[in-house]
Amino acid sequence: MKKIPLFKPYMGKEEERAVVDTLRSGWITIGPKTEEFENAFAAYVGAKHAIALNSATSALHLALLVSGIKKGDEVITTALTFATSAEVILYVDATPVFADVDPRTLNIDPTSIEKKVTKKTKAIIVVHYGGQPCDMDEINRLAKKHNLIVIEDAAHAAGSSYKGIKIGGSKNINTFSFHAVKNLATGDGGMITTTSAEQDSALRALRWMGINKSTRERETAGGYRWDYDINGGGFKYHMNDIAASIGIEQLKKLDTMNEKRNAIAQVYDAAFKGSAHIHPLVQLPNRKTSRHNYCVLLEGIDREALIEYLSAQGISTGVHYKPLYHHARYKKYGSAKDTPVTERVWSHILLLPCHPHMTEADARRVVKAIAAFKQ
Repeated sequence: MKKIPLFKPYMGKEEERAVVDTLRSGWITIGPKTEEFENAFAAYVGAKHAIALNSATSALHLALLVSGIKKGDEVITTALTFATSAEVILYVDATPVFADVDPRTLNIDPTSIEKKVTKKTKAIIVVHYGGQPCDMDEINRLAKKHNLIVIEDAAHAAGSSYKGIKIGGSKNINTFSFHAVKNLATGDGGMITTTSAEQDSALRALRWMGINKSTRERETAGGYRWDYDINGGGFKYHMNDIAASIGIEQLKKLDTMNEKRNAIAQVYDAAFKGSAHIHPLVQLPNRKTSRHNYCVLLEGIDREALIEYLSAQGISTGVHYKPLYHHARYKKYGSAKDTPVTERVWSHILLLPCHPHMTEADARRVVKAIAAFKQ
């Protein structure tokens, strides 16, 4: 029986050759390939600056630092996300505050955001769930009204766009993930995009221990220069050239890979249209989604029983996400009472396989298996 995984990296000979070429070049850590990837990614999303890092977690952490978020501040985000979105707030000794979600999209709800704003609120981290952009017009309006910084967690949204503008090309700080299961995968990795030259300079120093000039910069300055200065603290958050060389090739394929995901999603959409038991998320107008995942909300179906049944048929599924306040680490920052929609919908969430390796026949097999499920 052919197994259908929930996610699967889409790599080819191009990525293999790129890695081998980098290994043979003798320059493996941050260097020319990282710079090339940054430039290509910035051009793709329409950003002035792109800074390559080792993970999206590092990207969000640095985004908060250059935004001046500190102890005593509050940052509003969603509880229906991976731990990173809240954990980085704790990294800078600030307090995460969970806003509720729109049940149609599972994106953070601007109405709920405004209700959570206090005198201590300094920023909002929005997560483009599944690759569908949030209501950025309303969120940016609220941010301007309350003098808040907006950070867009675009871990799911490589290739997505909002009103014709690529996610990553806005005036906000944007962070991306290149984890193995993401639409653009480098094994692991991340990126920050910004319009600010000042932030760009600060981010480049922070990702490499506060050093004012990278080895690459010193090497290309007309003979190797050993000396550098450290003006402030920093981290070992930089991307390496092996990951970057994969990213360069993945970026060339990103739109094609996303089109393949969308073709699978269209099979599901057609099959579940009008269903009394399977409700796909609503795709709102003026948004182009990367289709990072395909999420449905179950009604009148035992989720765990369906998961086990599909697993026996060789079909993997997932649940993204259990609300963060259900984890011991984040219990004191939120509750079901604080975010009733999040609490109501999460127990109905099921992710179906959706990735570029799948064929439309694979998608129809998933649909057929769900139809055959008997409780």
